[in-house]
Amino acid sequence: MIAAIPLLILPFALYNIAMTGVFGGGGIAVLDSQVMSLSMLSGATWTMSFGDLLIVIALALLFVEILKATRTSSKTLMDHLLSMVLFIVFLVEFLLVGNAATQIFFILMMISFIDVIAGFSVSMRTAGRDVSIGL
Repeated sequence: MIAAIPLLILPFALYNIAMTGVFGGGGIAVLDSQVMSLSMLSGATWTMSFGDLLIVIALALLFVEILKATRTSSKTLMDHLLSMVLFIVFLVEFLLVGNAATQIFFILMMISFIDVIAGFSVSMRTAGRDVSIGL
């Protein structure tokens, strides 16, 4: 049952925890806080904000979620349903909560939507290959 929990709940939770002020001042300003910076060979300085880090984490977890969708087991349906519930929670929060009306949250919501669509698509594709009709 633990394997069915969508991993994209982690960036969702981190975003909401950041909005409460645990990671600093709280609110939308936390998303712009600098997490790291590197001096490049060109002389430019590359910086990563907390919001950028959330997107990178979500993209890495999306990859794992798509790999999870290739499994053929009884837990797959529960995984897809929980991913759909997570997307609906993303959508409701985006529409109703003021601190969620940011481009970072919107991108996280779209990553969750891609997880739902890709999960169902991959499962249908692999299920079609599992069916053998006397061949």
